[in-house]
Amino acid sequence: MCGIAGFIHRGVDRDVSSSLLAQMLKPIHHRGPDDGGVWVDEQYGVALGHRRLSILDLSPAGHQPMASACGRFAVVFNGEIYNHLDLRKNLEKSNQLPIGGWRGHSDTETLLACFSVWGIDKTLQSTVGMFALALWDKHEKSLTLARDRVGEKPLYYGWQKGVFLFGSELKALRAHPAFSGEMDWHAASTFLRLNYIPAPSSIYQGIFKLVPGTFLQLTQHHVQQGTLPSPVPYWSLGEAAKRGLENPFNGSFSDAVDELETLVRQAVQLQSVADVPVGAFLSGGIDSSTVVAMMQSATTSKVTTFSIGMPDAKMDESQHAAAVARHLGTNHVEHMIQPHEALDLIPRLSEIWDEPFADSSQIPTYLVSQLAKQQVTVALSGDGGDEFFLGYSQYGFYQKLWKTRHLGKLPWNAAFIALSPLAKNQRVASVLRRSKSLVNTWRQPDSQALNRYWMDRYRQGSVPLTEQRGVAMLDFPILSDAATTAGLWDAGTYLPDDILVKVDRAAMANSLETRAPLLDHRIIEFAYRLPLEYKLQRGVGKKVLREVLYRHVPKQLVDRPKMGFSIPLAAWLGNELRPWAENLLNQISDDSEHFNKPMIDQLWKEHLSGQRVHTEQLWGIFSLLGFAR
Repeated sequence: MCGIAGFIHRGVDRDVSSSLLAQMLKPIHHRGPDDGGVWVDEQYGVALGHRRLSILDLSPAGHQPMASACGRFAVVFNGEIYNHLDLRKNLEKSNQLPIGGWRGHSDTETLLACFSVWGIDKTLQSTVGMFALALWDKHEKSLTLARDRVGEKPLYYGWQKGVFLFGSELKALRAHPAFSGEMDWHAASTFLRLNYIPAPSSIYQGIFKLVPGTFLQLTQHHVQQGTLPSPVPYWSLGEAAKRGLENPFNGSFSDAVDELETLVRQAVQLQSVADVPVGAFLSGGIDSSTVVAMMQSATTSKVTTFSIGMPDAKMDESQHAAAVARHLGTNHVEHMIQPHEALDLIPRLSEIWDEPFADSSQIPTYLVSQLAKQQVTVALSGDGGDEFFLGYSQYGFYQKLWKTRHLGKLPWNAAFIALSPLAKNQRVASVLRRSKSLVNTWRQPDSQALNRYWMDRYRQGSVPLTEQRGVAMLDFPILSDAATTAGLWDAGTYLPDDILVKVDRAAMANSLETRAPLLDHRIIEFAYRLPLEYKLQRGVGKKVLREVLYRHVPKQLVDRPKMGFSIPLAAWLGNELRPWAENLLNQISDDSEHFNKPMIDQLWKEHLSGQRVHTEQLWGIFSLLGFAR
């Protein structure tokens, strides 16, 4: 786990390029505090920079930027290739060793050797891992950016004032003098609907997120013209889903449990390999408990697990995590969040996340990462189980909605008009709002539109900006049922652009590497082969994954409603956070070019009075204001 940054700027000498790289690397030092380096090709204006968090091969043989033994390639690489030893064996079997043999045992060196022999596309397809990388090819005079299949590792890029910039975080790009930093208010409009900014857009005009599962090759033609090529997919989530449905798993449910347990065990074992201490996050839920169970069953030593307790008992899962830890025999470390810890962190959120981001579970995620870093350098997580095994409660709801969509043809509009005089009553008004959302959901043209409508937190209403038009989002195929279609859309948008952004920034701000075994692409491809009833049954998701866990942990310890990773934000906004929030609101001028001040003031007034709770929407507004000031 590291941080990368770089640029292409012709006509800049080596010393200036090195100095500029140092400026770009300084703000992402937290991603790699152990080592750093720069590499410059003065002739073509290429500059590659790296900050290293040493995980594999702690010796100087793992230093980056790294040049290939053949001299053709130079790379900066962020992430881990879990199967890199198998890739080495494949090269050795075909007698295709690097010139002079292996210099060390880092996965970066393995990648370079594979690029030299197999080329870019085949190498990327052969990997099992998480990564973002930049590869300079001296022969082709091209720069390739690539990102892992699911989007665990971030990578931003774009042209700014004639300079091509890239980096792990936006703060690295902002450090280059060519960066203009013009906000994209279309992206801000989308953000206020979703509370995250979906790829390929970013909050800045002309700066993009590389779409997961793709690589982008910038040739000399693109450099001369100042243009961007289209990313090329080497793996597609949508295609993986369609292939799975076309080649269904033919075994029994018990066979599926056996196969999934084998796949998860293999992924956990691969991702537990490191030359530094490894632990795991444990919430006591299905996903993290399954990962920890596989970790603990593979070793005679005690796995170290970490959890956070919440000050509000309704949001506190720590006792469940502790019960699972006792059963599995882990060395469990727990910390009860004190309100001041969260409150002290909130003013720093825009600095840490680097882009408007309004998933408030970012706060406990940061604090549990801080806790883990005190004892380990790598922590495994359970991310991915909900999207691929249909764990979110809305998936069962979507199935019911889609099956009853014929009800949307009833004369609801006339009924709503007739009832509108009663809307002066707050309770009636609330019922009417929910009813209208339900009817509009029934009237969506297909199951994907249904999901998108429901996940737009504000039901297609106005957002408090003068700019209402959002950015174009990635499209995904409509699958055999509403739940799987929704899960696919979430896996391609919400997972990489909310969940994985949250975890990456929270962990890397604490110089902690996180790994998610359930995101192994072989597990994902297997999940799409399973019949719906193996995942979702009677409204309860993750059936097959639950059965894997029940083989290791008693059902009564983990079988409970999903809680999420929440904080008492609604109450804090009206009390402890009120001065901070109102300071941000006071920065909006009455004639603001971008913000709809009357609308925002009304939301705040209703929230404080208790007339209506607007926690999520206000949190998004505060996130945007904190970033834009």
